[in-house]
Amino acid sequence: MIRKRKFALSTTQIILLSFLVTILVGSALLALPISSASGKGVRYLDALFTATTSTCVTGLVTLPTVSTWSVFGQIVILLLIQVGGLGIITIMSGLMLLLNRKMGISDRLLIQDSFNLNTMSGLAKFIKNVLLGTLIIEGIGALAYMFVFIPDFGAKGIWISVFNSVSAFCNAGIDIIAENSLCNYATNPLINIVTSALIVLGGLGYIVWWDVIRVVKSRSRKDRKIFRRLTLHSKIAITVTLGLIFIGAVLLFIFEYANPLTIGGMSLFDKIQVSFFQSVTTRTAGFASVPQENLTNASAAVSIILMLIGGSPVGTAGGIKTVTIAILICSALATIRNKNSATLFGRRVSEESIKKAVAVAVTFLSICTMSTVLLMATSNASALDAVYETVSATATVGLSRNLTATLNAFGKLIIIITMYLGRVGPISLAVALGSKSKNQNVISEPTEDISIG
Repeated sequence: MIRKRKFALSTTQIILLSFLVTILVGSALLALPISSASGKGVRYLDALFTATTSTCVTGLVTLPTVSTWSVFGQIVILLLIQVGGLGIITIMSGLMLLLNRKMGISDRLLIQDSFNLNTMSGLAKFIKNVLLGTLIIEGIGALAYMFVFIPDFGAKGIWISVFNSVSAFCNAGIDIIAENSLCNYATNPLINIVTSALIVLGGLGYIVWWDVIRVVKSRSRKDRKIFRRLTLHSKIAITVTLGLIFIGAVLLFIFEYANPLTIGGMSLFDKIQVSFFQSVTTRTAGFASVPQENLTNASAAVSIILMLIGGSPVGTAGGIKTVTIAILICSALATIRNKNSATLFGRRVSEESIKKAVAVAVTFLSICTMSTVLLMATSNASALDAVYETVSATATVGLSRNLTATLNAFGKLIIIITMYLGRVGPISLAVALGSKSKNQNVISEPTEDISIG
């Protein structure tokens, strides 16, 4: 008697397919005539590109969002951004909870893997908190934006405020304000503060949120040492995030100070806030308050480094991630100092974490390298513009040195694949590394030293 083999998808395959299906459905909707402002529809390749950049919360666009898409098309894009930022698995789990359906063990494993969590306990509460927290923060952001956008755009300012708030929190960088992104509001303190706050909150990650809230709630009146009681993950994420924003802002301020094409003609205060915003937005957000092609080469190099690092794990941001970079640097310093183990904030970093960090970094850099070579082979882009574009796509940032709109069909396909791999690659890799190998420790190969360096 022949037994039928059950076909079951792995967690990694489900994550990959969920994003792919979302992109394909979104592209089909955006290709409809009703989605375009002209009513004639757009080429499918551009619809596919827009669906990919929205779902992967990247922000690179081949067509201006504000003038190309109708209200229906903009709603589709906004839904794709929200689904892409939270993840289709989070959305589906939220619907299950809303319908009072119990999550089975397979559902819990899927949620655990998709968020790279260490435990399955309290997953229902975790999903509720993620959805509720996202709704509250995006709502507050939208209300804050309305103080500027309603006076400027009238009733349409309400829709613009909602769209921009969701896009900023999800680190998507797509807006419906103007074709030059936020350049018209480069010196507006409220827009800079609100957008930066949404970007940072989305990029820090949900685990950091709950950890900070836990410590604040549990502390006594006499105990003011909140930071000391945070988990190692939260300490690294917060410290590296703040450090990178400050260092990036200082370097950009210095390199752009006398540049007449960016901040050279601004007041000191405006130079500071524009430099600060550029440092924040490169952390996978993608909003531009100055034309990126006008940056000095030094500033472009700083921006590329910030884009490569990106935000923190279990959030809406992309990139190699702050925690990964911190572990790699810590491990390298420990090796240089001939220490037996790497330590951060008085805690030893596990060998497993170091191996994962190396794997994520190598995978990320490999995608960037291959995409850059292919893009330069199929277009006339300069090396700097190509690297800027591919790093932005892989890290799901969305900043461009005015290259995206000029790409040919091959270039668009390369960036589409890069955005997809940049979004799902690190998640899938984390899931794969988190699962135990069936043949682990069964066979041990002989060890041999090799020369390094």
